Parts: sequence; C-alpha cells; structure tokens
Amino acid sequence: MIQKEELTLVTEWDKTFPKSDKVEHSKVTFINRYGITLAADMYVPKNAEGKLPAIAVSGPFGAVKEQCSGLYAQNMAERGFLTIAFDPSFTGESGGNVRYMASPDINTEDFMAAVDFLSLNDKVDPERIGIIGICGWGGMGINTAALDTRIKGTVAVTMYDMTRVNANGYFDSEDTEESRYEKKKAMCAQRLTDLKNGEYKLGGGVVDSLPEDAPFFVKDYYDYYKTGRGYHKRSLNSNGGWNVIGCESFMNQPILKYSNEIRSAVLLIHGEKAHSCYFSKDAYANMIKDSKYADNKELMIIPDAVHTDLYDGGDKNYIPFDRIEKFFEDNLK
Repeated sequence: MIQKEELTLVTEWDKTFPKSDKVEHSKVTFINRYGITLAADMYVPKNAEGKLPAIAVSGPFGAVKEQCSGLYAQNMAERGFLTIAFDPSFTGESGGNVRYMASPDINTEDFMAAVDFLSLNDKVDPERIGIIGICGWGGMGINTAALDTRIKGTVAVTMYDMTRVNANGYFDSEDTEESRYEKKKAMCAQRLTDLKNGEYKLGGGVVDSLPEDAPFFVKDYYDYYKTGRGYHKRSLNSNGGWNVIGCESFMNQPILKYSNEIRSAVLLIHGEKAHSCYFSKDAYANMIKDSKYADNKELMIIPDAVHTDLYDGGDKNYIPFDRIEKFFEDNLK
C-alpha cells in the first residue's frame, strides 16, 4: 500500500514574489517511489478549458519553492500552462525524516514523481509535459530527461552539475585524486561524529557576514539569499545549509553521462557573466557530441547576466520568459 506522509503546509502566501491575479494557486502533495511525500505549489491559468500542457519546476539547489522556482511556475501559468513548483525530498515543506540530505538518485526521482503527478491530473494532457530545472536542478533536470521518456521538453536555467562541482570543486580547481580523497576522508569522519552526537552537523548556507574580499560568486549568492530580494526562512541557502555529509554521494555519480541520448528537446539558458556558465557550455557540448538527437538541443547565452540574474530577473528582467514559452509551445505538442 502506497501511503503519503502527513505534511503540515503553510496556508498563507509566503513567497518572495507577488501573487498573480491571473492564476489559481493551491498546495498539493504527491509521493515518490521511495515513499517520500513532496509538497508543491500548483498554479492553474484562470478560466482555462480542456486538457492543459504542464510543467514541473524545481531549484535552485538548496532553495525552496517559495523562491525562484515558484516565480517561474507562476509566470508560466500566466502563459497558459498548468505548473507545479516543488520542494525536493528532505527540504522545505516536503517529507523525509532526515532533513537537508541530497541524492542524485532520489532528487532525480523527485522530478519523475512530479511527472507522475501531472500525468494523472485530470486537468493535464499527459502527452504534453515538460520540466524546468534551475541551478543544481538544471543538471538534475537533464538527468531526468535522459531517464524519463514522458518528458517532451526540458529547460535548464543557470545550470550547475552538482556531481562535477562536488567532485572537482568550483572551476575544477580540486580535480585531483588527492583532493577527492581528502574530501571523502573528511566526510567519512564526519559520519561517525554525527552518529556519536545523535544529529547531523549543518555545513552552513550563504555566509551571514560578507567579507570584503569574498569571491564574486559568493557576493552574487549573498545578494539573493541574504537580502529581501530572495531570503526565505525555509531556504537552506538562506540559513544553515545542507548537512556536511548531505551531498556525499554526488562525489562519484556523474549525472550527465547519458545526456547525448536524450531524444526530447532541451534548452539550456545561462548568463554570459555567470561564474557557472562553464557548466552549461560543457553540458551542451556533451549533449550533442555523437548524438543522433542534436537538432532539438539549444544553448542560449544571456548577455551581461550573472548567475542569480536568472533566479528572479535581476535588475534588467534577464529571464527570457518569452523564449521559454515558445520552446514549450513548440515541443509540448
């Protein structure tokens, strides 16, 4: 018997963006194949008729659905799609009795469970389902598209490959066997410390006090997660972060290995000046290399935009919603 966990969901509007009067909003839950119940915000265009195309949205990695994934979901609902923005397992309002853990497998399953939910929704055309993954969930979205043949279109925005950054460090600066060994050794020691203490130690989110000499990408994250622009009390990145061992299994599980076998359409969007732009450039190159399905793959670079500009549009409305709408209109047929 498949049973849902009982979740306590916030009823008032507590998003980092204004509520639209063009869509109906509600809280929904669904279950993944590991028995974890996920919480989501569902956005339905007002006065919509017939079976609708649908989109599941998640990310960034360590964020919650009240931040930019909800913004994307609400905006796309205004454009005629039924959408959900969900909290991944172990985070936000979603279930999982160990908090702040991540898994390449379970988090990919979260996206597939979202597709399950949409496929069985009476208002959705199950043949017209797409996904949007933001930041670390861009990589997870690509991995899902390589596994889930029901997905007709995937948009990966300001993408991170979380397996690569965990194994190799930022900008591949720790890409040696010795560096990986030391990181694995430290996490193995932390596992025992956590068990002795009876709790998992948090690794810390975005810094609370920004050093003057902080790297640009740290300043970029601070400007979103630690200010009124994007702070949320349930966001890991805004607060205590993942557990120290929360991302341990990302160290040796590359999630983009079979991306060149994705038959459905994929659109990667990244800011030209984002510290993370190399992830999308390399992911796109690998996706089309020796692929029989390269014609429906695209890399879109947004001039002058930095990483978090594609979280909420920054100060120049950098998010190309019109292009995203056209992509899904073309591919969710």
